[in-house]
Amino acid sequence: MLLDVAGLAVDLPVHGGMLHAVRGIDITLERGETLGIVGESGCGKSLTALALMGLQPATAQRTATRMRLGDTDLLAMRPRDLAREVHGVRMAMIFQEPMTSLNPVYSIGRQLTEASVVHGRLTQAAAQRRAIELLERVGITGAERRLAQYPHQLSGGQRQRVMIAMALMNAPQLLIADEPTTALDVTIQAQILRLLAELQRELGMAMILITHHLGIVARIAERVAVMYAGEIVETGTSGAVFGDPRHPYTRGLLGAIPQPAVHRPGARLGSIRGIVPSLIGTLRGCSFAPRCGLAAEHCTASDPPVQMLGDGRIYRCIIDASGSSQPQAQDAQPGATTASPRTQTDAHPTLLDARDLHCEFQVKRGIFAASRPLKALDGVSLDIRRGEIVALVGESGCGKTTLSRVLLGLLDPGAGTVTLDGQPLHALPRRDLARRMQPIFQDPYASLNPRHTLAQIIGRPLAVHGVGTREERREKVRELMALVGLPPRLAYSYPHQLSGGQRQRAAIARAIILEPALVICDEPTSALDVSVQSQILNLLLDLRERLGLTYLMITHDLAVVQHMATRVAVMYLGEIVEVGDAARILAAPRHPYTRALLDSALTVAPAAGIPDNRMGTSFPNPLERPSGCRFHPRCPSALPMCAREVPPEIADHASVVRCHLHLADCRSKVVEVCPPRPAA
Repeated sequence: MLLDVAGLAVDLPVHGGMLHAVRGIDITLERGETLGIVGESGCGKSLTALALMGLQPATAQRTATRMRLGDTDLLAMRPRDLAREVHGVRMAMIFQEPMTSLNPVYSIGRQLTEASVVHGRLTQAAAQRRAIELLERVGITGAERRLAQYPHQLSGGQRQRVMIAMALMNAPQLLIADEPTTALDVTIQAQILRLLAELQRELGMAMILITHHLGIVARIAERVAVMYAGEIVETGTSGAVFGDPRHPYTRGLLGAIPQPAVHRPGARLGSIRGIVPSLIGTLRGCSFAPRCGLAAEHCTASDPPVQMLGDGRIYRCIIDASGSSQPQAQDAQPGATTASPRTQTDAHPTLLDARDLHCEFQVKRGIFAASRPLKALDGVSLDIRRGEIVALVGESGCGKTTLSRVLLGLLDPGAGTVTLDGQPLHALPRRDLARRMQPIFQDPYASLNPRHTLAQIIGRPLAVHGVGTREERREKVRELMALVGLPPRLAYSYPHQLSGGQRQRAAIARAIILEPALVICDEPTSALDVSVQSQILNLLLDLRERLGLTYLMITHDLAVVQHMATRVAVMYLGEIVEVGDAARILAAPRHPYTRALLDSALTVAPAAGIPDNRMGTSFPNPLERPSGCRFHPRCPSALPMCAREVPPEIADHASVVRCHLHLADCRSKVVEVCPPRPAA
């Protein structure tokens, strides 16, 4: 046994009483084993990880009946000894946000080597050699040169790789990874997870993986622990927990994930009503009872019993192991289905039409360096018809956000045209444009004015455009709050007093209050838990049906694309490489890049492992665009002509693709390179 923890609890003194953030959890871990911890934000996952490391807040009270790492009693160690003998040596942690975890004023090399040198485990020269070796191992090219760089000079994926290398500098026995892939592209996410799995096998490490992405845990963790309100409510092998979930909360989480094998495109997803309860003061009964569709009166009167099914399978619930009272996937809201978004829209009129857009920025790589051109958009054409949900997908840096800013009229393209209902975008008055197109931003907390109440935020567009009297505007705000599921009592609340889902609902209400024809959604659910994500996706589909909205949805979550989109446009290095009907592209992608994106998506498939998209480890520098086909340096099926010639557009009845593999003399290769994807 490598890790043996019993009765771990963490209490935090806060205004109003004592917050019981972690409540008596038990964790065991064998050498080389992976344990996944899942649950919504606020359930205590990250604080549990910090408590295992002894890094809980200074004001927190950590208690446990047992906490051992191998033959070492962690509870008996002084903080100084813990830092010297355990942290980064026997137990290491990859933190959730590398940009805030890396010191911005220290070079990468200093941060990698510091712990090894300070603890006297390696000399400076040996530590530097070890750092270069690990950077190369985690897929960072030019490792020796990178040592002199600073965190801001690296991409998000590269910073995450640096954090992994730093955690592995002293070959720890236990690695704790807290949301190691949050907000990363699907391709980078798959590469990071595959790398962790490979290093774990090579070094014989045990690993605790903390995430709200159930697909990740299902694929790489032998065991999973489901946390809710500071305690573990279900645990067992990944196959058992995901294949036959017993706790209503586990079933609710699984029912909220868009899964092609379970959910028809456009159908309502399951959702868990309410939010995680306050953990201040004494909790009586089952903490999930207020949100559980099966809760009975005695659920709130006494703590739920611990049910043991053998082979380490445990859950806390009154539902017995016979399955006679097992819950269905957590309740969907009234009106369990909605019209499928995959309705044929060919006959619908074009709402927005962008043709041959070019956009170029001048970029300096140093204070005294000459500016260099960066082509953010290179001949992009895209049309959006009324009633559609067009998904725009691609890795970070491919030009998705730049395109959305051009379509919103916030950025003038260097060349090309955009028309809205047949009228040139540049000829429309700014106020008229704002009433016909509105954005929903990725981070609602950053896009909502912290000094305004919810009613002021939602009603602000009406006031700016002079719509109605003051009383009419108040009534409109009340109607919109009810429409998006915000209770009236929140009208005078401020953004910091709302949950993540409530803030996103407020952002949606503000976007639709002027009744626009087109809503551009920029990663509207990327930072949300699966339970909140399902509520927001259901809401967007409902609003589309009720108000006749059209969506351009920018996302890197391909499960969301499969569930929502009528058409898909795939971007790479400022170009759209494939566009067409969603059902066709998702079932039989024609471009190798589209296929790689789909192969990188992590569905809930226990023990399936992390797929290899065969694209290599790095996105190319946009300042140094490859010749010919932009994708050819990463394409596993590239032909000699791909490096020399720009591929033409090749169209059929359902899609348009830019790829040499689909020319007439290469059709035999197409069957081998891009066969139809197997049914989910």
